Amino acid sequence: MPDSTLAVSEQLVADLRRQLAESRAERDVALQQQTATAEVLQVINSSPGDLAPIFDAMLEKATRLAEASFGILMTYDGENFHTVALHGVPHAYGEYLQAPIRPSPLNGLGRLLSGERLIHIADITADKAYAAGDLLRKATAELGGSRTHLLVPLLKDTSLLGTFVIYRQEVRPFSDKQIALLQNFAAQAVIAMENARLLGELQARTGDLEESLEYQTATSDVLNVISRSTADVQPVLDTVAETAVRLCSADSGTIHLREGEVYRVASSSFSAPEPELWATLRQRTFVPGRDSVTGRVALDGRVVHIEDIRAIPDYATPETVASGRRTALGVPLLREGAVIGTINVSRKRVEPFTDRQIELVRTFADQAVIAIENARLFAELQARTRDLEESLEYQTATGDVLNVISRSTADVQPVLDTVTETAARLCGADSGTIWIREGEAYRPVASSFSAAEPEWWAGGARRQGRACRGHPRYPGLRGARGCEGRGPYCARSAAAARGGGARHDWSRAETSAAIHRAADRTGAHLCRPGGDRDGECAVAR
Repeated sequence: MPDSTLAVSEQLVADLRRQLAESRAERDVALQQQTATAEVLQVINSSPGDLAPIFDAMLEKATRLAEASFGILMTYDGENFHTVALHGVPHAYGEYLQAPIRPSPLNGLGRLLSGERLIHIADITADKAYAAGDLLRKATAELGGSRTHLLVPLLKDTSLLGTFVIYRQEVRPFSDKQIALLQNFAAQAVIAMENARLLGELQARTGDLEESLEYQTATSDVLNVISRSTADVQPVLDTVAETAVRLCSADSGTIHLREGEVYRVASSSFSAPEPELWATLRQRTFVPGRDSVTGRVALDGRVVHIEDIRAIPDYATPETVASGRRTALGVPLLREGAVIGTINVSRKRVEPFTDRQIELVRTFADQAVIAIENARLFAELQARTRDLEESLEYQTATGDVLNVISRSTADVQPVLDTVTETAARLCGADSGTIWIREGEAYRPVASSFSAAEPEWWAGGARRQGRACRGHPRYPGLRGARGCEGRGPYCARSAAAARGGGARHDWSRAETSAAIHRAADRTGAHLCRPGGDRDGECAVAR
């Protein structure tokens, strides 16, 4: 074979070997890139809400496959760029990148903001930004030792989310394939960031829904307690205090109610864990003023939110400060614009309450007011019902006496007996007596206890008294007091009124009323022991 032919053959073999080597190299690079892409996607799938491991994996693979010296990834907040991941960055340059970086028109960050989609600088020391003294450019060259760098934007539609940057510490531009690799990683970074944002929004929305459901459930629970405790407000106050503390992540809660011009603690969530503090606060009264949360709420009639009570110069509740309370919230209980109480929640740490927590406590305050108002109205209704029942009973008894009078025109004794028995029953007394004047003295003529105590009645019937105060201590004479004037005579303690012990243990209170005929005092009606209520005196009359 001629030498020329052999040379051609050898050259052809060499070319084929070179092409094969290049193809194998390209295949290996492509395989490495595909493997790296797959590994990054796997990291994205395994860390849907955590961007740090995703960015670290991207930077490591991008710098290795693109033969870069180091790389960084930045996010943009609309004003500044923030470094969120670094790989292989020199220490001094890494320290410089910890601070937010404001872009300038000359450096790469500013050019990305102006709309450029790729920035590839072969030698940054020969670039005009370096010559103009741009701070970021000089720090990149002098602290990072960089010469060639490549910036690819992180874009969501047309919005700039950040940038992916790789550097070489020698002047050696990146190839088109390496640029395409970095662009591919940038696209994956955007996908990861968008996934993290959507997951964060979903988690926040789920958290809000769970919190709203918890708040609604708690509100419903309080309403159930209100419906079961129409006459007793204490279970409602206890439930409100405990629920407010739990849902607001507070350490303690109290409810104060107004009593006249002062406010007292009516319920607390810490009575069991802090008995000494609870005992101290129960003895205290609070007045409108600046020295306590309760006082401030009562004074201003609005929500009071104190981030740190230790920072308030005129806060003068030493036991609260000593207990370690720091952040405090007070909400008024308002009825027709008047502060009838307060709900206070506090934390043993400086952590302000959120707007949602404040609004929740407002809701609890409204529910507490409803419970208090329900209890008041229920008590008034019960009192009114009792008054009506008593009035009806009195009217019925009066009718019964009138019926007896109509049937006993010639004999007054049945009337007197009916009057004494009815008066004693309606006044809740143990006995009743009617005394009739005979001359200047009074003699008992009817009694509700004549059958039960015949001996005492027999002796009392022979006893006479005069209408004067201070007479010796006999019941007959005591009855004469009602005859000294036209109004009823009431004594809480018969024994005290007569200056000594009563003849019988049960004779502790008396009600007497005079029986008049024209201007002449005829007799006295005595209920013993009765009370001194106006209703009983009216019945006696």
